[in-house]
Amino acid sequence: MPLYEHVFLARQDVTSQQVEAMVEQFKTVIEAGGGVIAKAEMWGVKSLAYRLKKNRKAHFTLLALDTPAAAVAEMERQMRINEDILRFMTIKVEEIEEGPSTMMQKRDRDDRKDRERRRRDEEGYGYGAPQGEAVEGV
Repeated sequence: MPLYEHVFLARQDVTSQQVEAMVEQFKTVIEAGGGVIAKAEMWGVKSLAYRLKKNRKAHFTLLALDTPAAAVAEMERQMRINEDILRFMTIKVEEIEEGPSTMMQKRDRDDRKDRERRRRDEEGYGYGAPQGEAVEGV
């Protein structure tokens, strides 16, 4: 069966649980069409480059699909009907990436930077004078 990567954007005012419910709904459509969702990643709420239907942010979700084209067409039809879906895009790929996608790897890298920055601040290696000491000559 063909392999696809599908990304959809849901409105920012829906909850994470509602986004998960949408993924489950699309999973049933794909399975009814004889396919399978190999991977589903919630990328979280991210800022958009420009406003889409009066929204500045959206929930981003990636689905890796191993399914016939008819099942993808039905899923896309249902997404067009759903008012909570702002945009979606499906791309046919040669193989599905194993492990986390680039967006998830970026989030892990950002989390590590934040932890390192907090550790340096707590140890007094941050910017400016260490806490509790006065700076003379200012």
